[in-house]
Amino acid sequence: MDFPTILEYAEIAIYIALGAIAVYGLFLVTLLIRRIAQKRFSSPARADEFLTQVRELLSRRQYDDVAALCDSPPYWSKATPQLILLAIANRDRESAKLRRLLAEKFERDILADLEYRMSWISTIVKAAPMLGLLGTVQGMIAAFAKIAAVTRETGTDPTQLAGDISFALFTTAIGLLIAIPLVLASAAIHVRIGKLQDGVQQQLSEFLEDLDMSLQAAGGNR
Repeated sequence: MDFPTILEYAEIAIYIALGAIAVYGLFLVTLLIRRIAQKRFSSPARADEFLTQVRELLSRRQYDDVAALCDSPPYWSKATPQLILLAIANRDRESAKLRRLLAEKFERDILADLEYRMSWISTIVKAAPMLGLLGTVQGMIAAFAKIAAVTRETGTDPTQLAGDISFALFTTAIGLLIAIPLVLASAAIHVRIGKLQDGVQQQLSEFLEDLDMSLQAAGGNR
């Protein structure tokens, strides 16, 4: 296989790689946005409505009904109801231990998964410009190879170099066009994750206060 043929295959490979990471980056962004939306309540009013139902059941010490509510279709994919379900199952623990258990569960099962996928987006943000730069280097190598192949008598035809230089610049542009939107998307996703954390912490704090009151009314058994 001669040198020009290798460079032609390299051009195809770079285009395929850029297309693949662009598609995968879009997939991750879409997946994360949907995953966060599933874990959050659609509005503070919906969260308050849910916590009010839980509070009423706790006031009557109907813990099984609280568990059934959290495990019902509207709530079984959301973070707060699933953590409340865990808290109800472990309500005999001390308050500090229960809070620590819920925090660890939230960190391990929800935030860790989101951060893992965010790390792949960060990797794509770094890799896309590097692939573009690789295309630039490859295009320049091809251009200089053509210059070297031309004899001094015939000179260099600029049209023979235009394609290679165009490829060199085009791949750089594609790499940046992939990375820049993903940087903006990553910032937006980080904001959503922060709102998810704040919402879950606030909602769990309210629930645990109601749970403490309910258990104290039942005789303080933990």
